[in-house]
Amino acid sequence: MSNAPSLAIRLFGTEEPVTPLRILKAGALTAELDTGNLRHIRYAGVEVIRAVSFIVRDKNWGTYNPAIENLVVDERADGFTVTYDAIALDGTQAFRYAARIEGSADGSLDFSAEGYAETPFLTNRTGFVVLHPIAGVSGRPVTIEHVDGTIVESRFPEIIDPVQPMMNLRALTHEASPGLRVTCRMEGDTYEMEDQRNWTDASYKTYVRPLALPWPYTLQKDEHIQQAVRVTIEGSLAEQGDGAGAGTIALGERIGTVPPLGLGLDPSEIVETIAEAETLSRVGARVLVGYYDPSLGHDAATLIGIVEAARAIGAEPWLEAVVQSVDGFEAEIATLGWTVADMGSPFPTVLLSPLPDLKCTLPGSVWPPAPPPRALFEAARKAFPRARIGGGMFSLFTEMNRKRPPVDLLDLVSFTTTAMLHAGDDHSITEGLETLPAIALSASAIAGDKPYAVGPSAIGMRMNPYGEAPLKNPGNIRQAMNFNDPRHRGLLGAAWALGFFARFAAGGATTITLGGTTGAFGLVSVRHDWPQPYFDEAGGVFPMFHVLRGMARLAGKPLRAVTAPDTIEAIAAETGDGVELWLANRTGTEQSVVLPGAPRSLFLLDADSFVAAAGDRDALDHLNQPFSGTTLTLAPYAVARLILS
Repeated sequence: MSNAPSLAIRLFGTEEPVTPLRILKAGALTAELDTGNLRHIRYAGVEVIRAVSFIVRDKNWGTYNPAIENLVVDERADGFTVTYDAIALDGTQAFRYAARIEGSADGSLDFSAEGYAETPFLTNRTGFVVLHPIAGVSGRPVTIEHVDGTIVESRFPEIIDPVQPMMNLRALTHEASPGLRVTCRMEGDTYEMEDQRNWTDASYKTYVRPLALPWPYTLQKDEHIQQAVRVTIEGSLAEQGDGAGAGTIALGERIGTVPPLGLGLDPSEIVETIAEAETLSRVGARVLVGYYDPSLGHDAATLIGIVEAARAIGAEPWLEAVVQSVDGFEAEIATLGWTVADMGSPFPTVLLSPLPDLKCTLPGSVWPPAPPPRALFEAARKAFPRARIGGGMFSLFTEMNRKRPPVDLLDLVSFTTTAMLHAGDDHSITEGLETLPAIALSASAIAGDKPYAVGPSAIGMRMNPYGEAPLKNPGNIRQAMNFNDPRHRGLLGAAWALGFFARFAAGGATTITLGGTTGAFGLVSVRHDWPQPYFDEAGGVFPMFHVLRGMARLAGKPLRAVTAPDTIEAIAAETGDGVELWLANRTGTEQSVVLPGAPRSLFLLDADSFVAAAGDRDALDHLNQPFSGTTLTLAPYAVARLILS
């Protein structure tokens, strides 16, 4: 019998240590110091700026992890000062810079940086990036000062902007809370804004160097950069309530029905999926979305394997087909249609995407040659007359938002997401759940009167629109753009999955496809060429297995609105046995909540039950226990299911 895994493995799937963030304080002003940059800048507890970072990126948009030297932190009653030197380098180039951060109790914060290229330095971006939060900011007014000094009144977008909602920026002023006015002035270059909710980042990102300029670009040897971000806070918070509702779960009205669960299938997992079918069938997924891309060697045998795997786990097979040809796309689609027809037309839903659309085309860039969208889907309709035809993007919502499909020719709009494109830390992954209601709203606006489906989605990245491929991660670490990310196997992954499903269910998705079967995004432990601590020895199922099994059981049940603290993910549905309420703590600290009624039973997935749940496919039933309390305390990343009378 294997020894019990460490707490780190149970929570995060990795032993990689995390350096605790240092909290800087100056009166009511606080900020988190994270590897030389600032996160979660707050005033009197209200988040005013999500992050200010000086970053150095390579020609592939990869962000250097700079080596920091001579770090000095001076904290006083009325302020703080941080200084350090840093160098970003690889085997071919180096950029060195010095930074200074000053915060004052009067509500001012300055972050300046000056640097130079030690060698010719090829980069896509070197300079400051500022993140504004979305909670309490989305759709709200903002005063824009442009580089030429003109002042314009505008709003942060509510529907996700596909490109850049604000350009030629020098300063932004917004109200972080009633009575609290925040100005962020950005100096040393021309700044512009992206709506980062496009990539499930919970922020609006303002950055240096407009994307319309050529990139990558070269900083010549000894070329200097000098930039600064200056934040000022004016006013005071409006009178706050007594906080009586804090920590309380409340049930609301019916808001639809719980959508069916889907799983993704990479063809490399077909054999193992069939071998593990008895376990995977217990999840109860209604749909298995099989990926088919002839450029990867997929053929008619692949199509047969997808159908066999779907039938083995009791799911309906969907086909994601990548169209290779530009000039001969009609013949290619027709041939695929004949092949599928010879199989008995087993795919009730067929999703199609041209191969060029698997890669990103940034704003200002020329779109690569691709089949005309309308002609492509007209050909698909002829080739698959008995199937629902879907389109959108196989990569990310971002790309669908930028290149929208001809919805009138489709039966279904679809897209996927990743939780870790720009940042790979734990907090960014769970914080990204805040963006999903906006993605749901935006997807619904694009789809119009057509349904939309989301997935296959996971914490990790199944394809990389911005580079050659996702990162293989043999070291089992936290990093952006991971393919096999360790947190998928931990309690954090289970809590994230609950939040993902809950938020898209409330947002009207007709099918939610999460994860996969046996691979990097799978639910069942199978040996691979990447490390899976504890599971490589003990085997079993990941915590997410039980959460998705619970979601699958609720399919078609009346969905109830749930109000919860912002640290808690929640979904509730009416069943024949009462109201089934699922809660997840998406933070690394203990959270207590007041329940909306008298529960009869509790299933608790946490660090204490991790081993038992990993070894029991039916833990959802076997670990159920009587519970009649009015308050529930959830350990870090714990997930609970309660049955309310």
